[in-house]
Amino acid sequence: MKIAIIGIGAMGSLFGAHLHPLADVTLLGEWPEQLTALRENGLLVEMSDGRTFRTPLRATNIIADVAPADLALILVKSHKTAAAANVARQVLAEDGLTLTLQNGLGNLETLAHELTPHPAALGVTSAGAAMAGPGHVRVAGMGHTYLAPPTGPGARVTLAEVAALFQQAGFPTDLTDNPISLVWGKLAINAGINPLTALLRVPNGYLAKNPAARAIMFQAANETAAVAHAQGIVLPYADAAQRALDVARDTATNQSSMLQDVLRGARTEIEAICGAVVSYGRRYHVPTPVNEVLLAEIKRLEIGGLEMGRLKIDQAAIISHLQSQISTQENL
Repeated sequence: MKIAIIGIGAMGSLFGAHLHPLADVTLLGEWPEQLTALRENGLLVEMSDGRTFRTPLRATNIIADVAPADLALILVKSHKTAAAANVARQVLAEDGLTLTLQNGLGNLETLAHELTPHPAALGVTSAGAAMAGPGHVRVAGMGHTYLAPPTGPGARVTLAEVAALFQQAGFPTDLTDNPISLVWGKLAINAGINPLTALLRVPNGYLAKNPAARAIMFQAANETAAVAHAQGIVLPYADAAQRALDVARDTATNQSSMLQDVLRGARTEIEAICGAVVSYGRRYHVPTPVNEVLLAEIKRLEIGGLEMGRLKIDQAAIISHLQSQISTQENL
């Protein structure tokens, strides 16, 4: 199977490293330092149990070097989905398949619209990783991945073949007919954990240990669950707050993807996470004051850019500010 992984950051590196021994894999992206590191030394992979290995992972920013691909795996930030679709259109074989494993809502819809008539499929993964530097990825966990049937006509490779390949590569993978439940289930966890860790500059485990931060995490997750329930969506767990707490504890040392973005002064996925919760909440008349505050605060942080991301902060003061903003929003 010929695979083009669109995205050369942490998740692209994670999947590329594990799929490389089993398929013809190339990473496509525009991060110069990463491209140079991969070309010169390959990728150093640091697993969560401390094991390390280096793999000669091929990477390029030239589409012609990859086409035609059987599978385009989309692993870019949600605000880059439309651009990734344009790349996928050029790199895919005539009967190629596109698969998104991105965070947030709306990615599949964008891909399906931009790639018609190419089929596009939705996946949800709890695998996680962070870049320690160009050419060096730290794996937080392999997690579980679910794949849902694609839109559009049949592809050269079936989703069952993709699932089997992922499974062989070490990613526990199953097929599902109810992806929307999983998408909203992950969204509730992301809304609870990601923006808070980014604002406080803390690993996930801090939210489990700090009572005030934990309370805000619970509120954000529960709001997301309420918006899902208003649409008739049953989440894949009974208690969104408890699930967010479990994930924060299980990934205690991990830096969320949003925290990684803030620390390097990059645009985050806040619009596809808290922004989506707020938007759907308004549509279905469900109050989302905590998500509104988190959305506004992350967007304010983005305006500050790299310098804001590097500032030393007082976590207690930030939490107090968030509590005040949430109280004001609830009373509007």
